[in-house]
Amino acid sequence: MTGPLAGWHPPHIEPTDIDARIAGAIFESAHVAMMVTDATNRIVAVNAAFCAITGFRREEALGRNPRFLKSGRHDREFYREMWRALDSHGSWQGEVWDRRKSGETYPKELTIHVVRDGDGKALRYVGIFSDISAHKENERLLWQRTNFDALTGVANRHLFQDRLLQITRKSGRNRQQAALLIVDIDHFNEVNGALGHAAGDALLVETAERVSACVRECDTVARLGADEFGVILSELEDQTSVGQVSQRILNSLSDPYSIKDDPICLSASIGIALFPDDAATSDDLLKRSHQAMLAAKAAGRNCQMRFASTMQDKAQDRLRIVAELRKALAQHQFEIHYQPIVDLRTGRIAKAEALLRWRHPNRGWISPAEFIPLAEDSGLIAPLGDWILRQALTQIAAWRRNLMPTLQVSVNKSPMQFRDNRSSAPLWLEQMDREGQEGQSLVIEITEGVLLDAEKWVKDRLGEFRNRGIQIAIDDFGTGYSSLAYLRKFDIDLLKIDKTFVQDLAPGNNAASLCDAMIVMAHRLGLKVVAEGAETPLQCALLAEMGCDYAQGHHFSRALPAAAFEKLLMSGADHRSSADLM
Repeated sequence: MTGPLAGWHPPHIEPTDIDARIAGAIFESAHVAMMVTDATNRIVAVNAAFCAITGFRREEALGRNPRFLKSGRHDREFYREMWRALDSHGSWQGEVWDRRKSGETYPKELTIHVVRDGDGKALRYVGIFSDISAHKENERLLWQRTNFDALTGVANRHLFQDRLLQITRKSGRNRQQAALLIVDIDHFNEVNGALGHAAGDALLVETAERVSACVRECDTVARLGADEFGVILSELEDQTSVGQVSQRILNSLSDPYSIKDDPICLSASIGIALFPDDAATSDDLLKRSHQAMLAAKAAGRNCQMRFASTMQDKAQDRLRIVAELRKALAQHQFEIHYQPIVDLRTGRIAKAEALLRWRHPNRGWISPAEFIPLAEDSGLIAPLGDWILRQALTQIAAWRRNLMPTLQVSVNKSPMQFRDNRSSAPLWLEQMDREGQEGQSLVIEITEGVLLDAEKWVKDRLGEFRNRGIQIAIDDFGTGYSSLAYLRKFDIDLLKIDKTFVQDLAPGNNAASLCDAMIVMAHRLGLKVVAEGAETPLQCALLAEMGCDYAQGHHFSRALPAAAFEKLLMSGADHRSSADLM
């Protein structure tokens, strides 16, 4: 051997001394805390890890009973069970909450072993423990993420479904009543689009707080979707309190919100289902409260509705209609009708709106208000929209060739259809090329909701249409979250004033003031204006006086099949003083 250890030989050490030294080294350097007490449970030894975890110096711990570490979280029975296990089995293992010198309580995993003499008497108690605070915190965070909504802090769908199941089972055993409320924010997507996602998130957080403030601690508030909340009311003594809670929520949500120092007003639609009166299982309770919520929306929003058996029938009708919709296109049950749009200066037809009609083989004509929302919900609006465009382009090509070279046809493109890649701008433009149509023959009508997305692809897609000379119209203007910023940002050609404003027109009233303001604003932005729902000569006269460019409605004609519209077009009539053409 060479180097600094050359010639060195270890001294003679008895094996018992080596064992003791090894044990001492292991005891002192162990990463887990170790504590040894005598038969009277007084501490006789602790290691460095014990001091690091508890915060007590060695001299502060020696000679003391370990009870000075108690957190106060465990009762006497807990410790009695521990000593019973030590006496009978010679060991105990479990989780204990203790207190550090700083006063902070913390969880630890503790194992205690009894060291006995030859007669079986306890000589020492050896405790080995580790701080599991980080592990418990990770468990807590995982449980939090699994069971609570990250944005609002209320329960998420996972915890909601579990609690709903438990409450219906418990209520069934105890013969108690429970209720489920589905709270859906009205028009939230439009608000979210108009204000931005950060403001929308702030609205949702405050909404969750307001709803939670309206219920008891034993009740559950959960966020089930983007703008939908569930409220479980348990242990009800009577049903009258359910309506009171629901109304409290409606009132609370109708109070103005302050977002970015601007007051924002919201409303909600609430559906209610009671257990066990309306449903015998948690799944049925959820379905029926949701059906009631949809009924509240259909009733005008900002109201509450309790489930009724007729709602179940309507839900089944919806499913039936969706199934029949899928067959209707293949079986040629749809027709395109055309409603004239009249130039108010000349009284002549200048445009037409292509409107979808469904002639059901058994039910006859089905209202678009009934099947269009279902087509959007089911995704069928994309193939339907493409079919409408093909039919309209073929028809307008013939009319422009043979009757009126400047005629334009408006085709509605819903927000759902607009976002569907299967119905993108290139496909529509290809269809125009196949029909040999110029862009000026077509007007695409969109709602303000499309613009509220305000994403680059919206502008790009509209730009593809505009580059081909296709005009863009905003339909139902004034009913959504209108913004001049959007009208400036996007290339819009026409505003269509919603019929709700036109139908109330009278000299000097609010509707007249609103229509006049919209027309002036549009003209200053370089846009033309179409007034929808014109039904009387007075309405048309007032609109013409305001400088409105076009009007459509039953005063001129209802929507007509292509052949009837063609006859109307061929007549060349002046519609400024025409009677209703029914």
